[in-house]
Amino acid sequence: MVSSDQRRRQLAREKYARQQQRRAEARRRTRRNTVIASSLAVVVAAGLAVWASVALSGDDDAKSGTDTASTPSATPSASKEPEQPEPAMSIDKKATYTMALKTNVGGIKITMDAAKAPHTVNSFKHLADKKYFDGTKCHRLTTSGIFVLQCGDPKGDGTGGPGYSIPDENLTGLGKAGADGSVTYPKGTVAMANAGPNTGGSQFFLVYKDTKLPPNYTPFGTFDAEGVKAVEEVAKAGVEGGAGDGAPKTAVTLQKVTVGTK
Repeated sequence: MVSSDQRRRQLAREKYARQQQRRAEARRRTRRNTVIASSLAVVVAAGLAVWASVALSGDDDAKSGTDTASTPSATPSASKEPEQPEPAMSIDKKATYTMALKTNVGGIKITMDAAKAPHTVNSFKHLADKKYFDGTKCHRLTTSGIFVLQCGDPKGDGTGGPGYSIPDENLTGLGKAGADGSVTYPKGTVAMANAGPNTGGSQFFLVYKDTKLPPNYTPFGTFDAEGVKAVEEVAKAGVEGGAGDGAPKTAVTLQKVTVGTK
């Protein structure tokens, strides 16, 4: 028969064992959290390195005069495409080409400058003829620092492209950079997004309000007043989540894109 003293000692041992188990579990959680924190620190450090590289590639903090809160949003960036040959030149550089964007928010008519940006215009003609843009979404809207709607990515997340790169063109077309290293991309300008020099693909941006940027993005045309109004309405609705840079709250789909001559 177990005496009351033996029973108390047994209960005390069991209590001590439970306490030790809880302490061991607490130590394991602490070690796990330390590992997680260390991993997060590595991830954050890597993210900051990427952030810095993006900011430096666009050179926006130092040159464009935009506030740091809008960086790296102050870079109309696009992923670098694999090195494959661009389409063979097939346009008439002396002709005037137009690109019609039929969208769910209205029509946007772009007049392209083939003489100053022949590679860019030739690429858009090539892609539009293949219905490359049809059914794609404009994946990015910026409403702080810079004022653009970015389109032309078949993946819809800023990482897609046609599988080739085209050279930068007409980089002096908007004038000489000022003391801050930027030029004004006027409202109604259409220019190429990129991931650095000579990395243009299919992504482009529509400027709906005068925007200061380094002269690193090929300006290849202008879009009409009706198109500006349509993009302004999209901008008024803002960005998903209320930020100044991200997917537009009003989804914009390029239903059909065609390129032809006047």
